[in-house]
Amino acid sequence: MTTGQLVLPTAYLPPISWFAQLCSGEPIVIEQYEHFHKQTIRNRCTIDAPNGVLNLTVPIDKSNFSAGAKCLMKDVRISYREDWQHQHWNAIQSSYFNSPFFEYLQDDFRPIYQQHWTFLMDLNEALITKCCELIDIQPQISRSEDFILQSSGSKSQDSTVNCQLSTVNSQFPPYYQVFAHKHGFQPDLSIIDLLFNLGPESLLYLNK
Repeated sequence: MTTGQLVLPTAYLPPISWFAQLCSGEPIVIEQYEHFHKQTIRNRCTIDAPNGVLNLTVPIDKSNFSAGAKCLMKDVRISYREDWQHQHWNAIQSSYFNSPFFEYLQDDFRPIYQQHWTFLMDLNEALITKCCELIDIQPQISRSEDFILQSSGSKSQDSTVNCQLSTVNSQFPPYYQVFAHKHGFQPDLSIIDLLFNLGPESLLYLNK
């Protein structure tokens, strides 16, 4: 791995801590030759919903997981047996309709949920690119050309990271959240929680 390079797993609407690493100024490499891990940020995000935090999971097509074999991230396909796009967009709308910036940003995300995506990494990349545009950051992001063996001394994120990064709440200063009066402040949710609530101030928060 090249010095001064951060290796991250792909992520569906990544958590704030994942996005904060894009502000480091270092090149970002998205690992695409690792095996798919269930119940992680690779195909699941967490939002602040009316009844508490809610996980939204992109269903995976298991047909290319032959005979129980593992599948490389670059080959993971999305399943459309259920209308997950409609379900996710409805959940996002109901959760953030009253947030300060949803009205202004919803049209940036809606088309992505109306497009048919074959591969999970392509969907994730489109959403990450859109979020970078809205936050106004231009990180240098590329996909790995081979599996990157992450040494203990490398500046890389654990490739087995689970749904949310292991963090201490004090690392995330509270900001306005629609349902904080009901559930209290929820740290390190999906980046869209920050965008819909803080809008153009999202970058200032990430730089903290």
